[in-house]
Amino acid sequence: MSSDLTVLIVDDDFHVGRLHASYVDQVPGFRALAPVGTAALALQAVHAQQPDLVLLDVYLPDALGLDLLRSLDVDVMMLTAAADADSIRRAVRRGAIGYLIKPFGPTVLAARLRAYARYRRLLPGHMGVTQDVVERALSALHPVDAAATGRTRSATEAAVLAALAGVEPQSAAEVATRVGVSHATAQRYLSTLADDGAVEINLRYGSTGRPEHRYGPTGA
Repeated sequence: MSSDLTVLIVDDDFHVGRLHASYVDQVPGFRALAPVGTAALALQAVHAQQPDLVLLDVYLPDALGLDLLRSLDVDVMMLTAAADADSIRRAVRRGAIGYLIKPFGPTVLAARLRAYARYRRLLPGHMGVTQDVVERALSALHPVDAAATGRTRSATEAAVLAALAGVEPQSAAEVATRVGVSHATAQRYLSTLADDGAVEINLRYGSTGRPEHRYGPTGA
């Protein structure tokens, strides 16, 4: 049973589409679907496979990706060489949750995908949320480096991060034991660090079939 977020790449260049799919598959918790190269095929793939996220180029042989964006009832991030301000404004106006200008490397896309995963974790299913959660979820899509904000980590946050360094991903209970805090405290700090982008969450399925959250430092 897989809980990976599925990603559809829409790019008119077959080789670029395959390259970006390989980038996606390198990010834990994500799985790339077979890339497609036209707006028509993109509509078919979205209808048939219902991806969680579409990575969409602006320039397609049968339509502009910015026009296709209006027809996609799915989260869309633009991945394109179109670097003009008008295209960016139109993409945002029509619902794109991100805009990444080509070319870029795998680490850049990985950071955007991890941010998207945090956004999804903060807004799960159909549950009601507070305004604070809305703000945190929208901020998660546009992460800011902690050093740039001037925010310093508390001693407990630093201890939790240190407990994750150099070891396999840990459960909240294992982190609590290593740090010497309660399970609830460890869980709270791990969730905050995940929202900040410092910690990645992966799922491990045991014999009971119920997934266990495992935590590790981002980029490990």
